[in-house]
Amino acid sequence: MEKALKQFLQAGNMTVANLLLQNYRQLGMNEQELVLFLELSSSIQAGDSFPAIDQIASYMYCDSNQLYQLLHRLFEKKLLEIKSVTDENGKSHDVYQFDLMYEKLFWLLRQKDQQTQQQILVVDQSEIFQAIEKEFGRTLSPIEMETIEQWFSEDHYQPELILLALREAVLSQAYSLKYIDRVLLSWEKKNIKTAAQVQQLKEQQRERRLQRQQTNFSQRAAAAKKPKIPLQRWAHSDNPAGGDD
Repeated sequence: MEKALKQFLQAGNMTVANLLLQNYRQLGMNEQELVLFLELSSSIQAGDSFPAIDQIASYMYCDSNQLYQLLHRLFEKKLLEIKSVTDENGKSHDVYQFDLMYEKLFWLLRQKDQQTQQQILVVDQSEIFQAIEKEFGRTLSPIEMETIEQWFSEDHYQPELILLALREAVLSQAYSLKYIDRVLLSWEKKNIKTAAQVQQLKEQQRERRLQRQQTNFSQRAAAAKKPKIPLQRWAHSDNPAGGDD
């Protein structure tokens, strides 16, 4: 038991990206090619960057010809390449590299992310259409739907921002996309892009209104405290200053 444990520890471990295990099929790899990748990666991580084919074949219980075929398929799929490198002693030797495979994997993940974002965008657009139609109490025209689509595709407005602009239109009883568009443009000029920034703007506007109200109240209160000085009606005075009897 101790000997087996010692052998286990001496063999070491290897690191494999979970994303590769989850997406190797999308890269065009089958199970045999994946195992070959794992065997080569294990040797590379152990310090042998160009392991012998016969050794890898023995690990995989196949002959060398079969292994060469697997390698050739990985080369054709642009998942594996052999590069010549120069070590610190100036000697040149070949190494297996999977950089192309990882680049392809990252490209695949970006494609998936873009597809997900596109699906989210479609859902967001649908929600905006429904919300506006509900507040307007009618079905949107094709031109209006095109305008809303441009808010997303050209202006890149966030859905939450469009909903807040819709709220402003409803509060003002202005049931038109032109009003909503003016609100969005005014926010854009102020570099407002999120709901939190809109809330901050409203708080600032509320504070300014309160300050103006307080200033007006103070001015009226100060005016009310001033003594009223009656004006003498000189034209009807019995004895105006400087006049004769």
